[in-house]
Amino acid sequence: MRWLDTALESFGQSLGDSLFDAVWIDILRPFQNRKAVSSHRTPNLKEPLMSLDQILKPLADARRVLLNVPVQPIQGHRFQPTGFPDLGAAIYQAPIKEDESLPCLLVESAQSMANRLEATIWDTGANDLTDAAKGVSYVKVLDDKKEYLTSSIQEAHRLNSVYIEDADAGKFHKDLTAEMAYDEKKPVNRRKFVEAVFKYDANALLHGLFLESIGGRLRIARALSSFVEAEDYEVAASGGVKNDHVQPGKEEGKGAAEGHGNIPYAREEYTARSITAYFSLDLAQIRGYGLDPAAEQLLIVLGLYKIRTLLDGDLRLRTACDFEVTSDEIKAKRPANYTLPSMVELAGVLKDCIAACTSKQLFAGECGVTTVTYKPGNKPAK
Repeated sequence: MRWLDTALESFGQSLGDSLFDAVWIDILRPFQNRKAVSSHRTPNLKEPLMSLDQILKPLADARRVLLNVPVQPIQGHRFQPTGFPDLGAAIYQAPIKEDESLPCLLVESAQSMANRLEATIWDTGANDLTDAAKGVSYVKVLDDKKEYLTSSIQEAHRLNSVYIEDADAGKFHKDLTAEMAYDEKKPVNRRKFVEAVFKYDANALLHGLFLESIGGRLRIARALSSFVEAEDYEVAASGGVKNDHVQPGKEEGKGAAEGHGNIPYAREEYTARSITAYFSLDLAQIRGYGLDPAAEQLLIVLGLYKIRTLLDGDLRLRTACDFEVTSDEIKAKRPANYTLPSMVELAGVLKDCIAACTSKQLFAGECGVTTVTYKPGNKPAK
């Protein structure tokens, strides 16, 4: 069947990497034991896709997966880092020896990277999970016209979002409180708390949660975290002008404050000797949840999948901040010699993990989705 190999290779070359990966998951995977479609593609089709055991066994004795991934601007040398009100770019000195330090720059903060990692499994066009993640639990919020409003995946406070707290006159939060067996006069039942969170929004156990609207002690730290740093930076100063081709000059009552006239401005971008995206997946925290083994495996695979998808996909952090990974393989700092599996390998195993959790009825709702309705002004009774 040489014709099939030739056809698959031609088809693969006609697609971008990410689209080829998506098609591979759903259409071409049955041919995983055949010869390579193309030597530069992911996955390497000379070998079968990895199994769950192959992905997790090397992590059995590890407390964390730490990845230090070198990245570079996709074009040129300049990039625009994250900025903060009344501060601008976050610059600092990092000690490298007793009497020596290195000028460093925060390119992307932990909170921003958390949002980007969450977005790796969300399809904004469809307002739903991506195909690889469908079946994972989350809460969908509809408005009073039964149209999509938001979800626990998109909300900054996840299950503590006001749109979920006030949905259906507070019914969901009341049910959640009961399932957690929460009593403000007793110690938190940690296992029931974590099991309830996994049941309704598994991602919150990776990205953290503070359910202060129910109780101030209901906290979960991030198990998956990330940030981007640049070392040995330099300022690349430039500028520009906002042109008004209708009325470039000044006139009474038609100045810059009103949006008229030509307005010059200064601009600061940066260059750096090295830029690194750092990722940490806390395996000890995930194991410490005490969840069903299927749930534990899903969280680890989902965390790895999110990292890989972000690195393989959209590293365009801003208009003038677009990065690409510089190495072909992504090897972990800890555990040593662990190589991050490809996105397609992780996606295949992720589907199996979701199916295992579904068969054990570890998720709530229909196909993992719990639907609530938010109506403005319909706040729960105190």
